[in-house]
Amino acid sequence: MEPNPAGLDQPRRSDGASANRIHPSAIVSPGARIAGNVTIGPFCTVGPDVSIGEGSTLVSHVVVDGHTEIGTGATLYPFCTIGLAPQDLKYRGEPTRCTVGARTVIRENVTIHRGTATGGGLTRVGSDCLIMANAHVAHDCLLGDRVIIVNNVVMGGHVVIDDDARVMGSAALHQFVRIGRAAMVGGVCGVESDVIPYGSVLGNRARLVGLHWIWLRRNGVGAEEMHRLRRAFRTLYPRQTTGIPVFEERLAAVRAEYGADPRVAEILAFIDQPSKRGLVRIATRGGSEESEGA
Repeated sequence: MEPNPAGLDQPRRSDGASANRIHPSAIVSPGARIAGNVTIGPFCTVGPDVSIGEGSTLVSHVVVDGHTEIGTGATLYPFCTIGLAPQDLKYRGEPTRCTVGARTVIRENVTIHRGTATGGGLTRVGSDCLIMANAHVAHDCLLGDRVIIVNNVVMGGHVVIDDDARVMGSAALHQFVRIGRAAMVGGVCGVESDVIPYGSVLGNRARLVGLHWIWLRRNGVGAEEMHRLRRAFRTLYPRQTTGIPVFEERLAAVRAEYGADPRVAEILAFIDQPSKRGLVRIATRGGSEESEGA
């Protein structure tokens, strides 16, 4: 079904100037705040504390509940559920929140749970995101803008995913993990630790294999900056770990030589932030491993 369901013969007005199209089988609470030009398809349920922005579409069989805000122009596909209670035994029904940004697309069977009182009280999905079918965004997760989450991805609570990151199909993100800006998480990865901005991780358990070069090229990073990023990355994460300085010394060397580069500075700032999970380790030759900043 396309996001323009037929049979919407019950127009209603709310605070918007345009008439909404709400299917007769939809259950929309009188307390819900529905902006103009909103389409709510068959068998959808919208709770009393929900706000839906201008021009958004609930295709069919969508449930939006709790203190939830859907941004303008968002599209929610069948059988997704947004803002329901978190899967956390400590949750006692507190009025925590869930927000979905403008123009974000939520595909079939996605679940996005509201936050918990002990975890910040907010689950947020940013603007212009694509959350593909069967993904799960747990309580207190914070996703930035233009994030793409591919089919069957699952994440524990309190995960932070920064702008422009990509998480490929069937990856699993441990609770409290941070995924840096424009990072790439490969398919079927088990990610137990933080992924640096622009980093690319593969495998189970996930290991750092390089930077997200495709995204960098597509977003206008020139050859000279690419070379600086490559040299900085290889200084910080050499393939061989025998007979080299410890991670803290390599970090200091990168800061001294490449710290003026804005993207390198972003990586360094990410590493400097407090972390509950440490950093994803480098995939090294010979099978040896080193704990990077854990």
